[in-house]
Amino acid sequence: MDSVDSLILKLHDVNAVKFGEYKLKSGMMTPIYIDLRVLVSHPALMNQVATLIYQKVKDENLQFDSVCGVPYTALPLATIICSRHELPMLIRRKEAKDYGTKKMVEGICREGDICLIIEDTVTSGTSILETAEVLYKEGLKVTDSIVLMDREQGGVEMLASEGIRLHPIISMFKLLNVLQAAERIDAQTAQSVRKFILENNTFRPKEEENGNGESRPKKPCIEHKEMTYAERAKLPNIHALASKLLTVMEEKHSNLCVSADVTSTEELLEIAESLGPKICLLKTHIDILKDFTSETGQKLQAVAEKHNFLIFEDRKFADIGNTVKHQYEGGLYQISSWSHMVNAHVVPGPGVVRGLSAVGKPLGRACLLIGQMSSQGALATGDYTQAAVKMAEENSDFVMGFICGGKLTTRPEFIHMTPGVQLQSGGDGLGQQYSTPENVIHSKGSDVIIVGRGILEAPDRLKAAEAYRKSGWDGYTRRLALNQQ
Repeated sequence: MDSVDSLILKLHDVNAVKFGEYKLKSGMMTPIYIDLRVLVSHPALMNQVATLIYQKVKDENLQFDSVCGVPYTALPLATIICSRHELPMLIRRKEAKDYGTKKMVEGICREGDICLIIEDTVTSGTSILETAEVLYKEGLKVTDSIVLMDREQGGVEMLASEGIRLHPIISMFKLLNVLQAAERIDAQTAQSVRKFILENNTFRPKEEENGNGESRPKKPCIEHKEMTYAERAKLPNIHALASKLLTVMEEKHSNLCVSADVTSTEELLEIAESLGPKICLLKTHIDILKDFTSETGQKLQAVAEKHNFLIFEDRKFADIGNTVKHQYEGGLYQISSWSHMVNAHVVPGPGVVRGLSAVGKPLGRACLLIGQMSSQGALATGDYTQAAVKMAEENSDFVMGFICGGKLTTRPEFIHMTPGVQLQSGGDGLGQQYSTPENVIHSKGSDVIIVGRGILEAPDRLKAAEAYRKSGWDGYTRRLALNQQ
């Protein structure tokens, strides 16, 4: 059991994780409450938390001049870390003294110094931002904050919009997965909390001005701010390839992936060449080509670079790690040499990701996990889908997102791609179910529409591709507008 899993179980043991009905600082009622104030009565646990926080500092190579814990729960954590590692510490008061220096910040503040903020739990990010505002007034800068528990309800996004990168150690979905696996909670409890979290990602920043008409640090209001593709591309923990794809999408105003399920290299390259300007991604089934050669991948790469799109081989790996490793790097197709990303089922367990990662990670490649499928009667639902989310969170250095019917996690660094998209909803005779671009992007919260027959079988493929590109982008811009009203 890794150290984070062990910590989660210990937090549950000491009643730091409670299930029921609780009111948060914002006034919101929640079915789960994280009460880390109990840590002060458990010194061994307090030390374990402090160790993990400092390890996060080292892992992320964070640069700072001093440390400040958000009062009050994070204060003893900051004290332990600073004492152990001889780091300068600042103490932010919740209220100014009415005598003496009347300072709001105790400690040495030097203009331009960078202060790292430590917090115990984040919902909206309000407490971190409030502390940052006090530090700003002392001439300090805040670029990063570490939190033990991220409730995944908008804090990462809100703080990112304020120029503060949040580095969580435990996510809410991770906590639920560990407690459920250890039979501390049942599936119904876990699912009800997940549903609450997904439905209550409700915080966004709001621009304010000071009395001189100048912009000042923003405060969150109880609304949801949808991050743009460009904003998400700059997130600190995002996979480099996910960042690249989001940047391409923003530059080309396209969230369209064309599924080029054809059987000849000539037609595949023709589709890539003609539709390349309209798409962000080209999806292939390379094993149905009747005339594949090593030059096929090379030529496809050249067209992708020319028209600024990425390549996704829809291989759906589903075997043990050693086998998929060989399938990915070798054989006739040598997929890892030309495809930016591949996908995999989670049925074999984490070994399938480890096997693929051993090949793809050194090459800067990435993987999408299949969380849901668009075929009627598909078994990729419920616990299977949650297992995919858990596996992605635990392997985010290689997994960049999901193949799914809609948003599976609130974490903005993961990309959601949805197949089975047509301008008219419905289905075919083989169980494929179709959704419209508007429904997929605007209503279900996905990021990329994957379109095959709707374009390939059209009389004018280029015209059809433009119709899908426009429809998908319109769905995205309407989603942004709706969440910024």
